[in-house]
Amino acid sequence: MDRTLQLKEGLNEYLQCSFAVDLDTANRRQIYEALLETVKKILAKDRYVFQKKVQEEEKKMVYYMSMEFLMGRSLKNNLFNLGLEKDTRNYLENHNVNLDDIYEMEPDAGLGNGGLGRLAACYLDALTTQNYPVTGFSILYEFGIFKQKIQDGWQMELPDEWLDMGEYTLLPRADEEVEVRFYGNTKEQWTDKGLKILHTNYYTVVAKPYDLLISGYQSKAVNTLRLWSAKAKTGFDMPLFSRGEYSKSSEGEAIAESISKVLYPADDNIEGKKLRIKQQYFFVSASLQQILKMHFEKYHTLDNLAKKAAIHINDTHPSLCIPELMRILMDEYEYQWDQAWDITVNTCAYTNHTIMSEALEKWSADLIHHILPRIYTIIQEINNRFIYERGQSAGSDMNKMSVIHNDTIRMANLCMIGSHSVNGVSKLHSDIIKQETFAAFDKIYPGKFTNVTNGIAPRRWLAEANPELTNYLTAVIGDGFLKDLSQLSKLNGYRDNEEVLKKLLEMKRQKKIQLAEFLQKQNNLVINPDSIFDVQVKRLHEYKRQLLNALHITYLYRKIKEEGMQITPRTFIFGAKASAGYYMAKQIISYICSLSELIEKDSQTAPFIKVVFIEDYKVTLAEKIIPAAEISEQISQAGKEASGTGNMKFMLNGAVTLGTMDGANVEIYEQVGADNIFIFGMSKEQVNQLAAEGYESIKYYREKEEIKKTIDFIRTTRMGGKEFIDIVNYLLHSDPYMNLADFESYVQKQHEVQEVYKNSRHFAQMMLSNIANAGIFSADRSTREYADRIWKIKPVE
Repeated sequence: MDRTLQLKEGLNEYLQCSFAVDLDTANRRQIYEALLETVKKILAKDRYVFQKKVQEEEKKMVYYMSMEFLMGRSLKNNLFNLGLEKDTRNYLENHNVNLDDIYEMEPDAGLGNGGLGRLAACYLDALTTQNYPVTGFSILYEFGIFKQKIQDGWQMELPDEWLDMGEYTLLPRADEEVEVRFYGNTKEQWTDKGLKILHTNYYTVVAKPYDLLISGYQSKAVNTLRLWSAKAKTGFDMPLFSRGEYSKSSEGEAIAESISKVLYPADDNIEGKKLRIKQQYFFVSASLQQILKMHFEKYHTLDNLAKKAAIHINDTHPSLCIPELMRILMDEYEYQWDQAWDITVNTCAYTNHTIMSEALEKWSADLIHHILPRIYTIIQEINNRFIYERGQSAGSDMNKMSVIHNDTIRMANLCMIGSHSVNGVSKLHSDIIKQETFAAFDKIYPGKFTNVTNGIAPRRWLAEANPELTNYLTAVIGDGFLKDLSQLSKLNGYRDNEEVLKKLLEMKRQKKIQLAEFLQKQNNLVINPDSIFDVQVKRLHEYKRQLLNALHITYLYRKIKEEGMQITPRTFIFGAKASAGYYMAKQIISYICSLSELIEKDSQTAPFIKVVFIEDYKVTLAEKIIPAAEISEQISQAGKEASGTGNMKFMLNGAVTLGTMDGANVEIYEQVGADNIFIFGMSKEQVNQLAAEGYESIKYYREKEEIKKTIDFIRTTRMGGKEFIDIVNYLLHSDPYMNLADFESYVQKQHEVQEVYKNSRHFAQMMLSNIANAGIFSADRSTREYADRIWKIKPVE
């Protein structure tokens, strides 16, 4: 059946059967539910056909394990990929329904926090578009990442109840529930087949699966993101309730359901740490049990698991895949250690996303032993064998390479040992982990380390987020770039075409006006669309240096007030969430908000500077902000950002990067050349040298006049009734990410931005060069590299 007809008939049938209404009498809520359910039904039928073909061709499958999948909204993306958006819009308009109003009803799926989760979402999109068979696995967080509320300049965290309206995107799969075991005891038992480890007295949690269907652009392929929800095995205790012990009667349910309650519970206390370990093991165990069960049912053996399955560990959160796979192979399928280890290593691959020591997960050995006793014994044995087999060749490096050291389990080391491939996510990052952070592993595992530079989904971040630019590019160079982003390079031939340059500027201004109108409607903010839109939107962390950006704004404010400096009007846009227990990050948000208030109330500076902190930053907001941006702030301390993907999204939409030589900024620089990017600050080598010499931020305060004046201004000025002495002390006596060392260079480069921007033709050429050379940053390219070099998989024909 024609898909448009399928959608129309399905929509009307659902409305009639579920609500006893038709399209003309249904309310918006009913149409929303009916449309989501109808699209889900279309995708489910396509998935059946695709999976049948995968089974018939005995294709190798990829299983992508990630604690985060930052999916954003599904409806618009699915309609676009299915080629149904235009027909659906027209059909609904004939019944006085605006499709955009329906889109706005869908919440962002609360399954991720930042770049890690958005990358995973882009990869599912890209793999499906290219017909690769893949299943993602994660947790169905009831609340996901928190909803951010800024109250008197301070971040407040509210529950994000996304499932209330988001559940219609999900297919419940109670037929594939599995049990996950915690706590208990282990004991050895010798059998005629050798040593057997028994796990007894354990506590069982049931993992109930839900499927989010993943569409591909102009593809009949449909893949699955499987999300596990936790529930108690025993459930409600009726005898306790009957005795009047009402709270205790539901205690088991509450304990179990806490596992899938919220993404990243605060782990600054012992209970939070326990919950995080439970979450990680819960989704890993449920996923691997299902994978191996399905594989065994098809092939009647697990000997060929590595040939037919690739299990990918996205960051260290799913690193328990390695001991859990060993447990299932040995305890449930009776493999001996050596064969099980060979299967595990050849099946698992690991992507490292950070060199930040605090983000390379480490857990107390006692805690793992208590919560996961069987897994602990396996990790012990992995470590013991590694030391025995590699101790002589590792020499003095063994202390930093061992999995268990000083009663701490180092999860990254577990991944290094238990995976056949380890990759970084940009050239610079991969070099750092190979030559510095994990150099000792590279010595004993030559060839294991590789690089796959991150990529983004061009359909969502260009075609859907910026249809005006997409349509114009299609008119100029054809639409081939939507499936092969490298075709954007054709645009390089138009660098001196006055009409094209003029049109690019016009479309950028159109997106700026749209964003300004949205912010006025949503936040009652008045923004000048003719100002420079200077944007920094990303997770709030000290190393990303939103504080450096704020210091420059403070510098501008002071120069205008004290010296009457003239500048091109500029709107500084921030969007970021700080982790709930991250005090300094929250302080920086408070400072930015107070600075905004100070400037807004000052008639001398308000015409030239506007500071906007956008509350509750998420994918849907990014889709509005990024196409409007002209300057993309990527200003992390060199050597700290693994890659970044926001920098690629901005580039694709014509924003010019202002950044350090860090992460994928290095590769953006290589693609566009020095004339089409604004690079400032120290290199990684210079940062390392300064750190080795002993960085003292107070010296910059004493020796650099503008730094002294700017910090003294913060020290002596109350902003929004607040003082920010903590920030002053942080900068003068700590400054771990060297804001002050890079301040002067940053200010100079910001001045250059202003001067270049005055020449609109030149700036348009820079925009064009960024769009034209963004092709390499497609997730299609990234996932093909994973498929060819790491997973060894082929697409379904």
